[in-house]
Amino acid sequence: MNRRQFVTSSAAIAGLALTSPRSTLAQVRSASDLRVAVIGVKGQGSGHMGNLSKNLVAICDVDQTILNDRAGEFRAETGRKLETYSDYRRLLENQDIDAVSIATPNHTHSLIAIAAINAGKDVYVEKPVSHNVWEGRQLSAAARKSGRVVQCGTQSRSSQALQEAVKWVRGGGLGEIRYALGTCFKPRQSIGKLDSPLTIPSSVDYDLWCGPAEKVDLFRPKLHYDWHWDFNTGAGDMGNQGIHQMDVARWFLGEDGVAPRCVSIGARLGYDDAGNTPNTQVVLHDYPTAPLIFETRGLPRSKAGQRRWGDSMDRFRGSQIGVIVQCQDGYVHASNDYENAAAYDNHGKEVKSWRGGGNHHANWLEAVAAHDPKLLNAEVRQGHVSSALCHIGNVSHRLGEQRAASDIANEIAGNALLSGAFERMASHLRANEIDVDGAPGALVMGPWLEIDPKSEQFKGNAQASKLRSRDYRSGFEIPEVDSTV
Repeated sequence: MNRRQFVTSSAAIAGLALTSPRSTLAQVRSASDLRVAVIGVKGQGSGHMGNLSKNLVAICDVDQTILNDRAGEFRAETGRKLETYSDYRRLLENQDIDAVSIATPNHTHSLIAIAAINAGKDVYVEKPVSHNVWEGRQLSAAARKSGRVVQCGTQSRSSQALQEAVKWVRGGGLGEIRYALGTCFKPRQSIGKLDSPLTIPSSVDYDLWCGPAEKVDLFRPKLHYDWHWDFNTGAGDMGNQGIHQMDVARWFLGEDGVAPRCVSIGARLGYDDAGNTPNTQVVLHDYPTAPLIFETRGLPRSKAGQRRWGDSMDRFRGSQIGVIVQCQDGYVHASNDYENAAAYDNHGKEVKSWRGGGNHHANWLEAVAAHDPKLLNAEVRQGHVSSALCHIGNVSHRLGEQRAASDIANEIAGNALLSGAFERMASHLRANEIDVDGAPGALVMGPWLEIDPKSEQFKGNAQASKLRSRDYRSGFEIPEVDSTV
């Protein structure tokens, strides 16, 4: 079962019962009475439409062609006509819409979610909930101060199997936790590179698509989806697929904030294209009680494997896209199907397993109907913290310098966990015939960043502090809700 298959039939949503009053003044309603809109309907958003079909009354997309296609498909399948909007601001003016589900590109998640909160809507926002640490903090604060119900799209939080596994591990089922390790070994081929700027389709309002991001010419062949691999709009695969596993790893550790130290080692290697985010990366979040390490690989296990990318990805202790939680008396492997997890002793013998999925959108609708954020499985602050871990790792990368593998290995020799992850990565790259040993070095080692977990401010690094936020374009500024340092 993949991520889009994880949410079960939307028919379950329609039958949800009201668990507590929406408010003391508002009319009492069940979840099936809620009127919902989806903003951003090309990729993940089309899945949102299916999950919320019983409640769906409107959709919005900045690409008019996609908007018309989705509205037509929905009418053909259901016999119902949806209201359509190309500008999310006009949709949010509609007072008959109770809640919105956002699946736009990363750089607009916080902007639209905060605007929706200010318009009196409850919100489901895809992961990562933000493009940078600062705006995620503003979204979290806006949700808290408004009392709106805001869910992050990290579906694993609704998995019965993972809920039970986390409870068991944190209850001491395998003794003390030593570390959590997330893997995102997902095939990512070149996105190509143009010699002249991409011609933006006439169906797209490019100014609105850019929103708060810098409005620049693009030199990739596709506007949609490949924005993930551009720091102006995305966060690489650690912030795309990897945010799910980052969140699960932190969940197992029981950490409620960001780590006080972080470092990144990696690069974009194996091809020359228009992307600038790493396709190969190791990030260590140095929590004092137990570290969290994250490994991203977009290349297959070897140069020969590039003939069949999807069938030849690496695995670490059985995990391709998943989480390993090493404890004193064994470890847990949580894969990315969100329905299964298993515990093993230190000899590899299975000692316990868990089964059972969940319905993340249904959980959100139940909480919206009850007007109770406490019912959420992935309240937005949890999404913010896990998103911030991805952003902080990328800040270290963006401030890094090219280094030879031997120099990096010598510098991190005192950290056994980081050294092991780095050696695995270097061996993987050598197998792909990438020279990581010559000068000046193909790999980028970022600085160790010091962070105040409470304020989420970088310590003693002005360059990192600048990357904590961004320069917002006029008309797309995000309001400051939390001004604490």
